[in-house]
Amino acid sequence: MSESLKVLVTGAKGMLGSDLCPMLEDYGYDVTETDRDNLDITNYKQSMEIISELTPDFVIHCAAYTNVDKAEEELQTALDINLTGTENIAKACAANNAVLIYISTDYIFDGNKTTPYLTTDKPNPVNNYGLTKLKGEEAVQKYCEKYYIARTSWLYGHHGKNFVETMIALADKPQVKVVNDQIGCPTWTVDLSEAIIKLIENKAPYGIYHTCGGGQTSWYEYTKEIYRLMNLNVNLSPCTTCEFPRLAKRPNYSVLDNGGLLRDWKLALKDYIELRVE
Repeated sequence: MSESLKVLVTGAKGMLGSDLCPMLEDYGYDVTETDRDNLDITNYKQSMEIISELTPDFVIHCAAYTNVDKAEEELQTALDINLTGTENIAKACAANNAVLIYISTDYIFDGNKTTPYLTTDKPNPVNNYGLTKLKGEEAVQKYCEKYYIARTSWLYGHHGKNFVETMIALADKPQVKVVNDQIGCPTWTVDLSEAIIKLIENKAPYGIYHTCGGGQTSWYEYTKEIYRLMNLNVNLSPCTTCEFPRLAKRPNYSVLDNGGLLRDWKLALKDYIELRVE
């Protein structure tokens, strides 16, 4: 079914792209991998030329500025990549009749809810990163008729720096303190990749989707589960956000209702850990 479909991936060397591209190929897609070395998304002319030349059926836009804290000091850089870069890709997709899949974030929400966020809930970001990703969403909706916005959260994978590996590296410390008053949904890059492919394969209606791990947890409970799966005996204790100040404010509650698109986060983490130690 998918043999003749062409897919261009931006940010292909990143944590998500590194899992997504080979999985797309396994499904029979003709994949073109791009990264900053061969596609500068902030360059409109280059973005248009490359997408016009390749005429992909789908463009999966993984490239992004993702340093949440640094975005507080580098707003313009984050805007250049997450807004201007996304505008360029969106305009090129619209001009070439390509479906755009834009990877977004739970941080577009303010965290004031106490029940999982729906795709219809009004965004209200509390930090610059969330603001720039929301502006990217708006650009996709402005320029494209055929698009999927895939919001995800607390992403981790084998091909990049992530929370799981950070916690494992800290396991030999005398004490590990982890925030217990921020609640969200850990998401494995492999599960997110499968959800993205599912949107394409199932010809899902265009629009916004929440593509995060099922269930919810705090960073502290998440860490407890990491250490349990790794059989690590760690002096772990919970702390509050106030005890662990960061440059960027985080939403206290950023759980997304994924509508059953992805499995429970604990099942995914178990598979990630097992693959890691093989």
